[in-house]
Amino acid sequence: MESLLITGCCALALSTSAMAAGPLAITGTDKNIQWAPCPPFFEQTCRLGVLHGNPAEPNADVFFRLDGGEAFPTHTHSSAERMVLVQGKLRVEYEGHDAVTLEPGTYAYGPAEMPHKGQCLSEERCILFIAFEAPVDAFAVD
Repeated sequence: MESLLITGCCALALSTSAMAAGPLAITGTDKNIQWAPCPPFFEQTCRLGVLHGNPAEPNADVFFRLDGGEAFPTHTHSSAERMVLVQGKLRVEYEGHDAVTLEPGTYAYGPAEMPHKGQCLSEERCILFIAFEAPVDAFAVD
């Protein structure tokens, strides 16, 4: 199993103090979000944007962004995820559960260590808000 601590986001954590001093509400199209690449086992166009906190520490909030039609591979996280789709239409499938399609405003809970995969079904980008309980990480599942 390939593992990766999402260190790109850690570098972005330095910019979160600027966000903290800025607006309390952020949209997925905010020009101040600094997008970083997802782990290498994701599509090259996948991006993460830190909204609040330090991804190397507990309780970080991020936006996860996929281009329209793009899929993401089966993976796990050490942390549970609390998610709300902000933009697009996203199908997510957790191991042992039926696939669900998220539309803007849909809340989803992802248990820690549970393998999952998905795809942005819309032509427009998908932007998913994720609140992590533990530090942000991702582990590829073969």
